[in-house]
Amino acid sequence: MIHARVQSESPDRRSDSASLGLQCPSCCRNLAGIPFDNSLHAIALPTCPRCSFWIRNEHGIWMALTPERELRYRKFMKDYERIRSLEGRGSTDADYYLALPFKDLTGANSSQWQIRSRTYQCFQQRILPELESRHGRMSILDIGAGNCWLSYRLASRGHHPVAIDLLVNEADGLGAARHYAGRLALCFPRFQAEMDRLPFAESQFECAIFNASFHYSEDYFWTLNEVIRCLKPGGTVIIADSPWYRREESGEKMLQERRSMFEKRFGTPSDSICSGEYLTDDSLHALEKRLGINWRIYRPSYGVRWALRPVVAKLRRKREPSRFRVYAAEVQR
Repeated sequence: MIHARVQSESPDRRSDSASLGLQCPSCCRNLAGIPFDNSLHAIALPTCPRCSFWIRNEHGIWMALTPERELRYRKFMKDYERIRSLEGRGSTDADYYLALPFKDLTGANSSQWQIRSRTYQCFQQRILPELESRHGRMSILDIGAGNCWLSYRLASRGHHPVAIDLLVNEADGLGAARHYAGRLALCFPRFQAEMDRLPFAESQFECAIFNASFHYSEDYFWTLNEVIRCLKPGGTVIIADSPWYRREESGEKMLQERRSMFEKRFGTPSDSICSGEYLTDDSLHALEKRLGINWRIYRPSYGVRWALRPVVAKLRRKREPSRFRVYAAEVQR
């Protein structure tokens, strides 16, 4: 289990990883790896000798979503991109991405980025120094990386992040990493892939972070089990910025309200996949039992008004509001 302790030791104790081991996302056969220092180049990878699937490189992004799975997620990705665009996500200005998560220069989603920044500060101050003191420079899976702001922050700190997402567009997806390339000596690898079928060989990452993304999983146990497969013994899995409710019925009520609002505002309930959408203590305890892990819970401070939201909701006889916590567990295999 991780203990909340701040260390000042820099992440320079281990040598750089030479390559990233790959696994076919279709048949799970191990494939040739790619060097970290060529993540933006179209290296010619052979097709899988078992099933003939090919992880190709398009504009610096490794395409590791099989045709069958791409078809399954197509509506979700289309709806998600459209909704995010209408919400004002992204910018043509590189400064917008470089300022994240601390400031939203567009002002379109400032309240959400305030939450993201407080969560990141909690991770940076209370969790990351402990991991760095144990592992030094780390290989880190950034799952649900979006526009890759977290991977950029981790790479700037000297680590080896690998960004994973379904979206590859240049506004809100993996393509937005182009804005960081000039600030990094080495841009991090990016993979279009699903969290339940990661295209990586086992036991090679010290840490995996679900960056406001775990609640998109359709099976929490399956998703975590797949991530744990990729972690080294003693590695750490972290869940950040997924909504938590004290009661199951509150989460279900939120889901009904959100789908109704999306239908009215965007013309779709955005329910093409059966995501878990939220966490409860019961669901977290069930994962502990099945996976043999122990969550350490961190509660970032989001300010007085945020802390008073449950009280205000109760006085107004509304459902309890979502809350955000950070969960970290060390994996022993």
